[in-house]
Amino acid sequence: MVKVREEHPQNEDGSVDINRWLARFPANSGFDIPILQAACDMSYQAEQRAIAVSDKAWDEHTSSFRIGLEMADILADLQLDQETLIAAILYRAVREEKLQIELVAKNFGEEIVHLINGVLRMAAMSTVITGDNPVLGQAEAQKDNIRKMLVALVDDVRVALVKLAERTCAIRMVKNNPAKRYRVAREVHDVYAPLAHRLGIGHIKWELEDLSFRYLQPVAYKKIAKLLDEKRLARQSYINEIVGRLNTGLTDSGIEADLSGRAKHIYSIWRKMQRKGIGFSQVYDIRAVRILVPDVRDCYAALGLVHSLWRNIPNEFDDYIANPKDNGYRSLHTAVIGPEGKALEIQIRTFSMHEEAEFGICAHWRYKGSDNQGGNSYEEKIAWLRQVLDWHEETDAGPSDVAEHFSRAQDRIYVFTPEGHVVNLAQGSTPLDFAYHVHTEVGHRCRGAKVNGRIVPLTYQLNTSDQVEILTGKENAPRRDWLQKNLGYLRSSRARVKVQHWFRLQARDENIAAGRALLEKVYKRLALTSLDYKSVPTYFGYQAVEDMYAAVGAGDISSTQVVSAVQHLFNERADEPVLSPTVARSDPRHDDAIMIRGVGNLLSHFAGCCKPLPGDMIIGYVTKGRGVSIHQQDCSKLLQLEFKEPDRIIEVSWGDAPKSTYPIDIEIRAYDRSGLLRDISAMLANARIDVAAVNTESDKSNNTATMRLTLEITGLDALNVLLARITRLPNVLSAQRVVEG
Repeated sequence: MVKVREEHPQNEDGSVDINRWLARFPANSGFDIPILQAACDMSYQAEQRAIAVSDKAWDEHTSSFRIGLEMADILADLQLDQETLIAAILYRAVREEKLQIELVAKNFGEEIVHLINGVLRMAAMSTVITGDNPVLGQAEAQKDNIRKMLVALVDDVRVALVKLAERTCAIRMVKNNPAKRYRVAREVHDVYAPLAHRLGIGHIKWELEDLSFRYLQPVAYKKIAKLLDEKRLARQSYINEIVGRLNTGLTDSGIEADLSGRAKHIYSIWRKMQRKGIGFSQVYDIRAVRILVPDVRDCYAALGLVHSLWRNIPNEFDDYIANPKDNGYRSLHTAVIGPEGKALEIQIRTFSMHEEAEFGICAHWRYKGSDNQGGNSYEEKIAWLRQVLDWHEETDAGPSDVAEHFSRAQDRIYVFTPEGHVVNLAQGSTPLDFAYHVHTEVGHRCRGAKVNGRIVPLTYQLNTSDQVEILTGKENAPRRDWLQKNLGYLRSSRARVKVQHWFRLQARDENIAAGRALLEKVYKRLALTSLDYKSVPTYFGYQAVEDMYAAVGAGDISSTQVVSAVQHLFNERADEPVLSPTVARSDPRHDDAIMIRGVGNLLSHFAGCCKPLPGDMIIGYVTKGRGVSIHQQDCSKLLQLEFKEPDRIIEVSWGDAPKSTYPIDIEIRAYDRSGLLRDISAMLANARIDVAAVNTESDKSNNTATMRLTLEITGLDALNVLLARITRLPNVLSAQRVVEG
């Protein structure tokens, strides 16, 4: 179903008549015509400036200005808002560097810039579409990953629609350009036609499929087109006769109906022939009629009429009303032997079912989908895109209302290999996860990584569209640190299992030695060297300490688990616990056990004048002898107190009842550098760890610094994580707990 390009109204000199083009938008459309005209003028002037400085002859078929208008025409048919049309008009001029994005921002605002940048981002990603030689899996999986990545980049449904409109224009333009024809058709067929299908935009999907099929398989396309063309006039006359007979029968039965003949597009015919292994004559829905009726009861009445007129073809009846598709699609499908013994398909549905099928309420991206791979997150993203599109079409919402629905979190990322292939990973994945996804041996030999050409740590969290290169050594040599979850090397459990398996295959003596060294390092860091650890193995079900060391060395048990066991066992059995807690206090009269942050160990009470409740904006007043009085911020009495005694006002806030904390001294040794204390303080602040005291000494002779900090820590496991992270800061030599005496 190839659509003929609609010519733009022209002036006598052949230029586009903007006024007549703008007149297509009715006065009640809600568009600000002067603003649309300003966008057209900006695009036209940008192109004229480019022509003036270029030696190339102007070509109306590749004119960014005309393409912008054509994109706007497509989007106007989809009932998109004014901002989307402006972005479409200006997009090609920005992409071809005829127009500066800063000028767009100045004249039309950041929302238009956001849309254009989103489409540019999709365009940049789609240029890496692979050919027929798959890497990292099957070719179809790679195409599916690219589609998923493009969807992941979209945070505004309008971006995807502008890109679809742009690709529709692009494939229309390459008719007389053999050099570009195959590449554009391949991209459209593999990525954008399925994307239009999943978004439920049927007429764009059909056009993209037919045009790409026409250029990718011209012989098959021409064969089917010739068969259809030979029978087109006869088929149309036949369908008109069928419609007339059905219309008369339905009217006589008192059923109000809307009937139409439906032409099956060429690619759909070819795909059905390939899928079922049948010839052209066995495609029964080449001649098709659709009947739309008011309610479900009329659907079955119309079906009875059809079957009374013509004999149905066995096994060609589907009741998707009584048994809807998994995606919610509903309709009656039947094939009959019509007049002259010709096969005919009849689809019967209600008006509301038809709107759902055509405009995206039901999840049409699963119906007849040629690309059914992928996880729930991608499907949810597509469903969200279509829901926003449908919601926008059915309401009279303004741009600000629509914008509230355009934010969506992602749980998958899509990154590139150096060759341009796409890898699908979980959100938060690291270069090491990527390496093990590519191949187990690549992960085992990983020594470092580059992201977008820059060296990054193996704990770096990847983002969609990053290009990742793994730096490998000659031998397999995973590190046991990779198995420590708190260090952040591996996000994928699949990759973690591969590392554990490698260590399990190593010699038991090596695992015992490695496990002992790892635990001794942790014990020393936490100042636990004086404790008796014979009871710890039994906590994990081992009889001997060596068995536990071997399990740690093989990665079956992490050092963090051992530390947690130590704290549990010795707090439970010893007269003196490993750590002595300092009890954090909350207001004892607060039934919900919600503490008031900011008052420390001061006595506090709720003011009787405003009686604040959890969730209210609060502030504290230091009384004389009664501690801190907690008021609502807009309390009139507090405002008087604040005016008279501003130095007694303190900031407070609500918080959850705290866990017990432990005062712990730690010592950090590092090569001195500017910003070292700032980096450590920032890490403590991010971990929400309170610092009770800090003492820093510098040794100029060897350019080192020693820091002593007293921290409030919730337990040994939290301390272990913190010290491990501190040791990974630049210039830090060691970080460990200090026990006096």
